[in-house]
Amino acid sequence: MIITKGQGVHSINYKSYTYQKGTVFCLRKGATHKFTKSNSEGELLVFTDDFILKHLSKTESQKSVWLFNQLIGSPKVQLDKVLFLEVITILEQIKNEVKLEKDSYSSGIKRSLLHILILKLYRKRAKDIDDFTNTKYLNQFIKFQYLIEEQWSESKTVLHYAKQMSVTPKTLNNITKSTMKKSAKSIIDNIATMQIKRLLINTELSVTEIAYQSGFNDLPNFLKYFKKNTSLSTNQFRKKHE
Repeated sequence: MIITKGQGVHSINYKSYTYQKGTVFCLRKGATHKFTKSNSEGELLVFTDDFILKHLSKTESQKSVWLFNQLIGSPKVQLDKVLFLEVITILEQIKNEVKLEKDSYSSGIKRSLLHILILKLYRKRAKDIDDFTNTKYLNQFIKFQYLIEEQWSESKTVLHYAKQMSVTPKTLNNITKSTMKKSAKSIIDNIATMQIKRLLINTELSVTEIAYQSGFNDLPNFLKYFKKNTSLSTNQFRKKHE
């Protein structure tokens, strides 16, 4: 999402970000975001992860994963005037290709333009982050993250995921501390809590039903877990985001 006019506040995964002309938000699939009323304008470019994986090299696909990964870095990228004009020009070229009658060249041109756009944003964000994560453990961290996102309701223990990655819990902690400066358990709780928040906001399920879907057989333990990780009760969180 690229802001072309105005300013305001946008919420992504329950965290608020200010924006202005030249702000880009890199929104990952499954992200929860909220629009607030403003006079701002912008462009929204939507594409699938399959498009990236099929048409970019392995290294460039990884860069795309990192760019759109809110666990690794902020989803917000602020463009300077020169880069903003470059990005807008690329967007206009993509829009023109979409409007034209499709031929054997159209898909390749759109892929190439998107490729350039992603690399420009990636380069900008890499320059902005002093401790930008680019270690030998990064791919293992992303694998760990994906496993949690798939199985968070089944288990919230480090041992469970360490076994699937064929490493020891100590090694898994080394991986997360090397890439994120956080323990493996804190990463698990971060992702699990985010999924619980989505269920609380985006469904009409009762708290008891959400507790069961989240892998808790005991409601008090679920309530204790949520409050420990958010400092809010489930009811307080729902009221805050009505």
